[in-house]
Amino acid sequence: MSDTAEQGEDQTERRDQGAEPTTEEERTLERRKRRVAANRNAERALARLGFQSTLRERLAFVQEAAEPYDLDETSDMYGGGVVELLEKRVAELLGKEAAAFFPTGTMAQQVALRCWAGRTGNPTVALHPLAHPEVHERGAFSQVSGLRPVHVTSEPRQPTADEVRDVPEPFGTLMLELPLRDAGFVLPSWEELSAVVEAARERDAVVHFDGARLWESATHFGRPLDEIADLADSVYVSFYKSLEALGGAALVGPKTLIDEAKTWRHRYGGMVLQQFPTALTALAGLDRELPRLPAYVAHARVVAEALREGFATAGLPWTRVHPGQPHTNEFQVWLPYDPDTLAEAAIRQAEETKTALFANPWITKGPGLAFTEVYVRAAGLEWTADDVKAAVADFVIRLKEETAP
Repeated sequence: MSDTAEQGEDQTERRDQGAEPTTEEERTLERRKRRVAANRNAERALARLGFQSTLRERLAFVQEAAEPYDLDETSDMYGGGVVELLEKRVAELLGKEAAAFFPTGTMAQQVALRCWAGRTGNPTVALHPLAHPEVHERGAFSQVSGLRPVHVTSEPRQPTADEVRDVPEPFGTLMLELPLRDAGFVLPSWEELSAVVEAARERDAVVHFDGARLWESATHFGRPLDEIADLADSVYVSFYKSLEALGGAALVGPKTLIDEAKTWRHRYGGMVLQQFPTALTALAGLDRELPRLPAYVAHARVVAEALREGFATAGLPWTRVHPGQPHTNEFQVWLPYDPDTLAEAAIRQAEETKTALFANPWITKGPGLAFTEVYVRAAGLEWTADDVKAAVADFVIRLKEETAP
């Protein structure tokens, strides 16, 4: 047996015996386990994410999602049936000719950008360095699709029209992530977005929207989804990030593009035999969650302001809620502590008070500085501003206990 295998067995045995974790990997896994358990058991939370539910709960969710449909109808086979129904509905919602269902957003975007590269004759994609393909897809652009990214700006915000005009080399496609998650779920104004798209057109480039969270962006733009999507040549949307489906994504655009994308979907291994559970829950998300998103966005702004006031009252040396007024129902909170200290305070609060204020991991951004993402969903609508401030005060007490000498 190798040393690595023996080490793994030793770690498993220690966990089984309830021993304290001794390696950084063990400590990280143990903290994640505690965090998920504490948030699941909390009586109050700003968001309850479906993918953290138990298998029993998820199976019940699929059954509930299926109720409006004829369950005696023949099941889907390689994209027919209820999957095709979902594609038609999404295409209509976004005002595009056609849509293709994909098992993952990563696959959907790789295919879309590959197809555009073939049509424009230029494999260069202009995008933000914080965009999903650059941060979360392990170099799939270059390793799988033969594409070459070029960065429009290095600033942690949406690119401007002038920056698009000033990219020092030709590019075939401009990809815009709306909202830009890793910059704080930030969006441009409608006028700024229109100008950026026009700048790309001036350079004879096509425009693709990474709209994983486009659903909740309509409130910020003050425009319907089809009007937003009309700015782009193609759009990808996710079904699980905001709509609570089991997974899945869709690519929408001209029918000729979507027909080609379905060919590449097959080549990439995305022709799954049956996907009815995911499709049913996506349809349920469009029915139930999509109409609620404006209320989540509005309440996220209440929560953000209450957090800011709560931290000011608590007298912390420096805090930041970013953006100051959230553009969607998700935003960042920055605090001047290391992530382990913040995580422990947040977990203890959820464990001891059954109130989960900060349910997501804390990420280091420099010495003694970390941030977390805050999501506001249906559960968060129950929180008043005073509830948030009280939870902040309790969190700060635990934070000070963690940092006491």
